[in-house]
Amino acid sequence: MSKNTLYDKVWNAHVVGTLPSGQAQIFVGRHLIHEVTSPQAFEMLRDRKLSAIEATLATAVVDHVIPTDTHTRPFADSQAEIMTAELEKNVKEFKIKYFEIDGGKQGVCHVTYPEQGIIWPGQLVVCGDSHTCTYGAFGALAFGIGTTQVSHVLATQSMAMEKLKVRRINITGELGKGVTAKDVALHIIRTLGVKGGVGFAYEFGGSVVDAMSMEERMTLCNLAVEGGARSGYVNPDEITFNYLKTKPFAPKKDFEPAMNYWKGVASGSDAEYDNVVDINVSALEPIITWGVNPEQGINVSKKIPSLDSFSGKAKEEALDAFNYMRLTDGQSLIGTKVDVVFIGSCTNGRLSDLVQAAQILKGRKVKVRTLVVPGSEEVKKEAEALGLDKVFKSAGCEWRLAGCSMCLAMNPDKLVGNQRSASTSNRNFKGRQGSPTGRTHLMSPYTAAATAIEGVFADPRKYL
Repeated sequence: MSKNTLYDKVWNAHVVGTLPSGQAQIFVGRHLIHEVTSPQAFEMLRDRKLSAIEATLATAVVDHVIPTDTHTRPFADSQAEIMTAELEKNVKEFKIKYFEIDGGKQGVCHVTYPEQGIIWPGQLVVCGDSHTCTYGAFGALAFGIGTTQVSHVLATQSMAMEKLKVRRINITGELGKGVTAKDVALHIIRTLGVKGGVGFAYEFGGSVVDAMSMEERMTLCNLAVEGGARSGYVNPDEITFNYLKTKPFAPKKDFEPAMNYWKGVASGSDAEYDNVVDINVSALEPIITWGVNPEQGINVSKKIPSLDSFSGKAKEEALDAFNYMRLTDGQSLIGTKVDVVFIGSCTNGRLSDLVQAAQILKGRKVKVRTLVVPGSEEVKKEAEALGLDKVFKSAGCEWRLAGCSMCLAMNPDKLVGNQRSASTSNRNFKGRQGSPTGRTHLMSPYTAAATAIEGVFADPRKYL
């Protein structure tokens, strides 16, 4: 059983008591809301004549359904308009802070909340979205929850949960040219498996993580859930504190006392873990997924594994992936034609991600439809101040408004038919990007940009 880890410290600080079920009742320090998983939760409150007990600890935003080409209301998509209007009604009635559309703070929840300084080390954070684990980059415990739990948190500012085991993942070595946090995350998933983290929280550490920026750490933690972990986190350090220092909702005059507390929640030198894994990434290359889950990926210079290299259920899954993706084992992905490139999402829609893509796209032209979608209005503003929008437009890309866009296609940005997509998002499940026969390949912004230029999967290192 783990001891004196950040997980243990933050968990213990938020336990209210033990429920008859044996689960712990956990106090929630930050509750983050969007339009998809909250409508029924608010209706549950109305049915029981309840208020939001700690409305000041909640913040809401529209991101999943919002169109990225225009914000003219009503939205052309009637369902998006209904869901947006419902959220706007609910936050007003229940007095919850709302980052309104075109107000400067709207964006993908897992991009805009951190950049506004709402997430701090030592918090316990929940949101009705599986990629809430992103906030673990700050040394917070962050969990995705379901709609019923959203209603429980609104009504009681607490929820029932069982304590997880803690796995320490030491990432060491030196990253090669063109290798990013996205590639590291995909490598961890293919090493440990998409179910390897079930029952665990992942603590990411080691020299590679220590050197990562906050935005890189967010990418890493964002994908913890894709490896089966309920949560993933990085211990807070000077990189964390420097990032938070200037953010609008971070502590101001009491920043130093807060920082001293934050330092104390980090895992102790005597911390004990349920499991420890060491992964050296010196030989890692840019990764492209070939299958229908994030575990099925290869280094860009390698070929898709032979079917004979799998056994049992994994062999069945590989064969199913080959058939669905219309690929064959032993095939190189390099040179395979793509139809659409998507650069954005809560995984890779931050400013540093757009800088990487622009680095490759500058002075070149794309050969396929390429959507570049900033993760927030703030990211869009900063990108345009750097002239990145001009780089993208000159290259022939579509420079969009902030939103989830083609990551999950609950908006007009969708694949059509059996289009093949090169995507910087987080999931490549069947039908994930809006078409039941659409095919999604996950990769970094570098690799997506190189692929856009060539119209086929490409090694980004030749452009760096």
